[in-house]
Amino acid sequence: MKFAIRSRGDQSSNGLKMKMKNYLQEFDLIWDEEEPDIVITVGGDGTLLYAFHRYKHRLDKTAFVGIHTGHLGFYADWLPEEAEKLVIELAKTPYQIAEYPLLETIIRHIDGGKEVVYLALNESTVKTVDGSLVIDVEIKGERFETFRGDGLCISTPSGSTAYNKALGGAIIHPSLESIQIAEMASINNRVFRTIGSPLILPKHHTCMLKPKEATDLKITIDHKTIVHKDVKSIQCRVANEKIRFARFRPFPFWKRVRDSFVAETWES
Repeated sequence: MKFAIRSRGDQSSNGLKMKMKNYLQEFDLIWDEEEPDIVITVGGDGTLLYAFHRYKHRLDKTAFVGIHTGHLGFYADWLPEEAEKLVIELAKTPYQIAEYPLLETIIRHIDGGKEVVYLALNESTVKTVDGSLVIDVEIKGERFETFRGDGLCISTPSGSTAYNKALGGAIIHPSLESIQIAEMASINNRVFRTIGSPLILPKHHTCMLKPKEATDLKITIDHKTIVHKDVKSIQCRVANEKIRFARFRPFPFWKRVRDSFVAETWES
């Protein structure tokens, strides 16, 4: 089996990366950063996001597993002190695959040039470079509303615990193939009106965002920010591709939610 390891870059993460690399090679696993069968991330959820975008061209061939060297992560479920155990599992045990849905975002421009396609593991956001965003929201080809406000966040189920949650969006189990649209500071008064609630769309529903005027839009894809000029439309839907996680033990989603947000801290 071929493997690669991505580190957060701090001293402890880099040290653990080298230790695991040496151990895995002693078990005759092959180090291959270009075409790995499995990618191990050492750091946090941000490290896994970077690894996902590094290998998004081979999601059907590469699985991911994470060690968190900071706070508890939603993607990284192994502790640093469990690194040797993970090495043995990788070398000796067939793993199960857990697949999570992704967000596909397609940007089309007024000049009719080549469309740009992005995949997001967590979310995509849409804002203007200056001023309020004024944009028509279409669902399944029909106009739903005209949004006015700071911006929109379109998230995956696994990303529903990230920026989406801060915006008041729902937390969605990643087994549900869906996307969620959450508003950022919408303008609601006697003249302007939006739904004011997050919208959850199933896999077969497509959302189309169409700016009311030609403007530069600041679009994020997970941790990346891209400015697109003269945007005609932004199409969002559940992607055909999925991210694949290597599982050697149960990793209950609701336990992660509880431990991250509502678990009590007991004082001795």
